Amino acid sequence: MDAVVRQTGRIIPWVFPHLQGRSAGVRRQSLGKAWPTACKRAGVPGRIPHDFRRTAVRNMERAGVPRSVAMKLTGHKTESVYRRYAIVSDADLREATQRLTGTISGTVASPKVDSRLATMQNPSREALAQPGRAPAF
Repeated sequence: MDAVVRQTGRIIPWVFPHLQGRSAGVRRQSLGKAWPTACKRAGVPGRIPHDFRRTAVRNMERAGVPRSVAMKLTGHKTESVYRRYAIVSDADLREATQRLTGTISGTVASPKVDSRLATMQNPSREALAQPGRAPAF
């Protein structure tokens, strides 16, 4: 890229400009070859641009960046589409429940929960009511 800047005498604002020939420094119309090559060189072959967009959204959510700011940075125009990228992992859910433990009257500071329940999306009342488990709601 530095060679293209020296060759053209101007700053190239594109991430993937043409690097050779008469089109050197000009924006590519398609990322057909450039994207897979860049991912392979970066050690993350097979990724698509949306993988990185999703990662950026998740990182901003975890960092507490205001949603309106995150949406501007990622180019999302509607919250409904933004939320599709804000994927919540099991680890996020576990961390949230650990943060809330003890904040509600009558809860214990460090509950002993069966690890199988911690990974269940919607445990049944019967599963929760078993001895040694959290109380049923």
